[in-house]
Amino acid sequence: MRNLRFVLCAAWMGVTTLAICQTDTQKTNPPQPVQSEAQKSFDQLKTLAGTWEAQMDGKTVQVTLRVTSLGNAVLHEMKVAGRPEDPITVFHLDGNRLMLTHYCDMGNQPRMVAAISPDGKTLTYTFIDGTNLMPAQPGHMQRATFNFIDADHHTEKWEFAMNGGQTMGGLLDLKRVK
Repeated sequence: MRNLRFVLCAAWMGVTTLAICQTDTQKTNPPQPVQSEAQKSFDQLKTLAGTWEAQMDGKTVQVTLRVTSLGNAVLHEMKVAGRPEDPITVFHLDGNRLMLTHYCDMGNQPRMVAAISPDGKTLTYTFIDGTNLMPAQPGHMQRATFNFIDADHHTEKWEFAMNGGQTMGGLLDLKRVK
């Protein structure tokens, strides 16, 4: 009987010690949350920070991307040689959605949400709503597609929806300025 009590006591002490050690390990090494696809894509967008150039219609287009707001937003500014406008776009997360707001030189602010390709290399933003959309304006940005090629090369396709139903836009084949 003594041996049985000794074995049970030793087993109880072993289980208790194991439970305490496991609790301490969880406190010092808590499980890491799983990153959403939107967060992964947003982190990938952040790697584009810097200055980029492309040619479109014989003009140089310069795109500057900057991580801002303590890493919670990416600011995209586009300048075209010979044009005074410089539309800006702000990318950010909204829960598990990757969003953008485009501050257009038309004076409106379309918002779009991203669909992420299975390989994570293409983000297709589609219009969901906007502010300051006026009938007198010729239209608004409807879609933007970003393709990640490598660290120094990506493409952007911007599509503008005209009030008459047609779309127009252009593809920028951007190279990083070093």
